[in-house]
Amino acid sequence: MYQIELYRDCLAFAAFAHQKQMMPGSNLPYLLHLTEVAAEVICVMPLRPDLDSDLLVSCAVLHDVLEDTSVAFATLAEQFGRATAEGVQALSKNATLPKDAQMEDSLSRILAQPTEVAIVKMADRIVNLKEPPHYWTIDKRKSYQEEARLIHRQLKKADVYMAERLENKIIMYEKYLS
Repeated sequence: MYQIELYRDCLAFAAFAHQKQMMPGSNLPYLLHLTEVAAEVICVMPLRPDLDSDLLVSCAVLHDVLEDTSVAFATLAEQFGRATAEGVQALSKNATLPKDAQMEDSLSRILAQPTEVAIVKMADRIVNLKEPPHYWTIDKRKSYQEEARLIHRQLKKADVYMAERLENKIIMYEKYLS
């Protein structure tokens, strides 16, 4: 069973790291996104007792700290262990690559990680496939949906339940494309 103290530590760490960030297109704190992703993966836990629930929830809550904040890999590894830090690193896009290569690179690194990391990536995209920010163009929205299809194709074998949820969200996202 998941260690609630570890979950609280992850939330506090993420809240501090993301403290000035808001969810795109809203006045809501970014921490909401992280807790939504955590809620998605927590729903998988009863269905998959074979998973490392600590790794699953830690990576869900911390999945954006390396990509979107000044937190260093070494700090994350020291606080939450190497497995969590490596999972979060795989979930982070490599900004030194051309933009169109970043997702493929991240997905290949995710596939080299434990299954829990792939589940977090699917959960992240499930959460993000809601009404897009008002300033996104139709082309940006279509591109985002296509990227979701890529994530689904690459990671669907990690978990049937999450793959099905992601597929349904991709279909429902159609309403934002016109």
